[in-house]
Amino acid sequence: MASKIPELSSLVSTAQAAFSERFHGRPDIAVAAPGRVNIIGEHTDYNDGFVFPMALPLVTVMVGKHTDSNKCKIFTLAENVDQPHEVEFQVPTPSHPLKPHKPNWANYVKGVVANFHGPVSGFDAVITTSVPLGGGLSSSASLEVATYTFLEVLMGTKAPSLQAKALACQKAEHEFANMPCGIMDQFISTMGSKGHALLIDCRSLESKLVPLSDPSVTFVITNSNVRHTLTGSEYPTRRRQCQDAAKIMGKESLRDATLADLENHKSAMVEEKELYNRARHAISEIHRTEEAVSILKNGDYNTFGKLMTESHNSLRNDYEVSCPELDQLVDLALAVSGVYGSRMTGGGFGGCTVTLVKQENVEDLIGHIKQNYKGTPTFYVCAPSHGAQEVSLLHKKA
Repeated sequence: MASKIPELSSLVSTAQAAFSERFHGRPDIAVAAPGRVNIIGEHTDYNDGFVFPMALPLVTVMVGKHTDSNKCKIFTLAENVDQPHEVEFQVPTPSHPLKPHKPNWANYVKGVVANFHGPVSGFDAVITTSVPLGGGLSSSASLEVATYTFLEVLMGTKAPSLQAKALACQKAEHEFANMPCGIMDQFISTMGSKGHALLIDCRSLESKLVPLSDPSVTFVITNSNVRHTLTGSEYPTRRRQCQDAAKIMGKESLRDATLADLENHKSAMVEEKELYNRARHAISEIHRTEEAVSILKNGDYNTFGKLMTESHNSLRNDYEVSCPELDQLVDLALAVSGVYGSRMTGGGFGGCTVTLVKQENVEDLIGHIKQNYKGTPTFYVCAPSHGAQEVSLLHKKA
């Protein structure tokens, strides 16, 4: 069976109870922001390409209230984060700006406070989440967007636009977590819509909701529950390699390059063969994503699934960000009747796969993987869900 995804109301209730115990009062604000799964378009966002994520019912919840203390106090209920679970820092001023410090999880919150569009007051807050940490489902962006949404309600100040909100959260991750991520995760967490995936042009920052609500098919996310330690160093390396390849071809980014361009410059990359392979993945994945969305609109799940699987093979062979566990999960999924396609999703080196499957074959898929996978997987059966939102408290003040 798939893991039961906690109801939003249950998460809010848990956070409320923790807030009352920790801060001896009731919160009057509650918000939620989702994690995401990227259906296709991996490692294309920082190459000015296209990505196609959907928001998940797995969310980060933040509850809290204004204080007059000029301090921000945050307590997290999330497991597997570095200690301590509670942090306190001064509201930033021009003369005393915020800077990243240990614990690492708090830097995502600090970065958003530092990049909020407007003044910030003191507050007490509790955070809880159903997004698995380190699973490639964007727990970091869900925390950033939840924090920004909380501050919007706290201060009564909306971001100039949803795009500006997402960009502020991305900047927070760049500056405070030192992770040069693309824009996808913050965009989908901010702009997700129930029953839709989101096609994002990472160059123009234009986005388009694409209906994805056919009840006969669904997505099964399988968490390998492994995380290899290469991730932190390999992500910036891949980004640099793509930039170097684009420069050799005289292109602003790999979005502007074709596979023919790449072949014409192959000899210039002979000293660092990896550049050719990395560029081949990025260029082909950008085109695959455009094609996949066009095909999906016509309900052609067979071809869409084939493109998903091609994406995985490219990530495994050319981009080298897969791992044996992810490869095994994809191979096992593809052996099940009713499965259209499967691929790793997220940065790689562990984390999750996403599989498009007929609704009637979901239990067959889960059973086959459980029986044959050499680890202990976790499964989530997910339809596209809401983006960031304010949610009701059980005893919200008038």
